[in-house]
Amino acid sequence: MLPKSLFQHLGLREQETERMPARVAALVTAEEERSERLIAWVQLALVGTFATLYFLTPRPVDAMDMMFEPVPIVLEIYLAFAILRVIATYRGFLPGWLLVLSMIADVVLLYALIWTFHIAYDQPAAFYLKAPTFAYIFVFIAVRALRFDPRFVISQGIFAALGWVVMVLYAVEESGMDVITRSFTAYLTDNLVLIGAEFDKIFTVLLVTAVLALALYRGRRTLMIAVTEGAASADMRRFFGRDVADTITSQERSFAAGDATDRDAAILMLDLRGFSRFAATRSPQEVVEVLGRYHRLVLPIVERHGGVIDKFLGDGVMATFGAVRPSNTSAADALKALCDVLDAGDSWAAGTAADGSLPIHGAVSYGRVVAAALGNDDRLEFTVIGTAANLAAKLEKHNKATGTRGLVTSTTYIEARREGFSRAWQPLPNQQVAGVDTPLQLMGMQ
Repeated sequence: MLPKSLFQHLGLREQETERMPARVAALVTAEEERSERLIAWVQLALVGTFATLYFLTPRPVDAMDMMFEPVPIVLEIYLAFAILRVIATYRGFLPGWLLVLSMIADVVLLYALIWTFHIAYDQPAAFYLKAPTFAYIFVFIAVRALRFDPRFVISQGIFAALGWVVMVLYAVEESGMDVITRSFTAYLTDNLVLIGAEFDKIFTVLLVTAVLALALYRGRRTLMIAVTEGAASADMRRFFGRDVADTITSQERSFAAGDATDRDAAILMLDLRGFSRFAATRSPQEVVEVLGRYHRLVLPIVERHGGVIDKFLGDGVMATFGAVRPSNTSAADALKALCDVLDAGDSWAAGTAADGSLPIHGAVSYGRVVAAALGNDDRLEFTVIGTAANLAAKLEKHNKATGTRGLVTSTTYIEARREGFSRAWQPLPNQQVAGVDTPLQLMGMQ
């Protein structure tokens, strides 16, 4: 019996859909639709190959000249069916019954072509059982392996085996029981039927089908795992950023709590000034909409300069440059990103609040940091810690005291200039920054 689901729909089996989210199941179904398109094109290529061989290969000298030529008719029918199937795959019309009909058409048209051999050569029906064209049935079975679904390979193999049983029975019925022999020599040299030889063909078809089905069963499990992990990897990139996700997935071993790498890097801190007051007078939906617009402004600028978003802190954004992936221009890149954000911030604030009450402020600090996996074996967070990260947060808040939109320590500014940063910032007198023991020499941007 063929699986009932084979006739119902294209896509996952019910047991599989229960084990994965709908969005992942949709990815698998999309992959199967692409496989069906590939199968349709392969079928079209096959009929083109058959037609080319038929019309270019000289006819055997012992072939009969017939008024009725069955081969071109069979090829035309199969060509028409193959073209319709290609069109159906691109229009998304892939019901199970059409796929089953396609498998039956493969077998029927090939065997119909083989059946005509005894007519073409004016021989008894048993003659066509020795036709080498039978080997093409393995091509049709193998084509179904492109679908990564053992149900279709098994079904194609069953159709092929049953079809050949019908071909054998027809040959015996047409010529009578006397056509059956137990002599292998007589079978090869005369138009006789050796049941054992025909059984070998059917057994070989079923054996090849079983091997392919087993391989596909294992391959399908791999496909499910690959699609699921691919979706998880895509989600990871959305949550952690591409560089962080690539760092996690490219490790020789899984990250464990406490794994860390230290290097020189720049930390960028951004904040919306007056956001708490703004949020207190607006609906939650408005607040979220403003944050969304703010992030859509900031993220492309940070990423364009090679930065990685470490975390969102409400209306604050922490980005790193050179912490996840080593860089020789991390300080310059961070300052360039801050300048571009501040340049775009004025028009953004004016378009967000009528009084322009949401200006963007920021700060950059450069120094030794540690990129580490924190937490335990069940819950990890990939983050950057170190004096530079703490100082960047303190400098961002110090913008209120200096009346600036951007701040950076003089040492970070000098490093950025050495790395190619060319924009001039204003030096500020020694500043006592909250949470810092000694006064700092800062550079500011109004």
